[in-house]
Amino acid sequence: MRRFAIACICAGLIALPAVAADKPHNAKVTTVFDHKLPNVPGKSMRGVLVEYGPGGSNPSHTHAKSAFIYATVIEGRIKSQINDGPIKVYNTGDNWIEVPGDHHRVSANASETAPAKILAVFVVDTDETTLTIPDK
Repeated sequence: MRRFAIACICAGLIALPAVAADKPHNAKVTTVFDHKLPNVPGKSMRGVLVEYGPGGSNPSHTHAKSAFIYATVIEGRIKSQINDGPIKVYNTGDNWIEVPGDHHRVSANASETAPAKILAVFVVDTDETTLTIPDK
């Protein structure tokens, strides 16, 4: 019976990382602005602040189908991978874009000891209500 209990506990621990990878870890996402573009009917600009604590991360994801994104690191260092490209580390002041359909495979704080922040500015269809879709 004891071996069975230990096997069950070990199996649970082995499965834990897969479950944990599906959820944000030490990360907070806040919409900081949302404005319709007056000269582009049906489009809005939304600003999203992503704050990572030390070792924080978000699961692999895509964005709303219409989303064009400009992201800039406003504090710390961010580890990012888009589609099958290389994993890159961006420092404070660095930026990148994501185009509709991109797959954001890695989105994480590159530091285990210091916080990091990103400001992501989305140009998106106004009727899009979900900006980020975690992988299934």
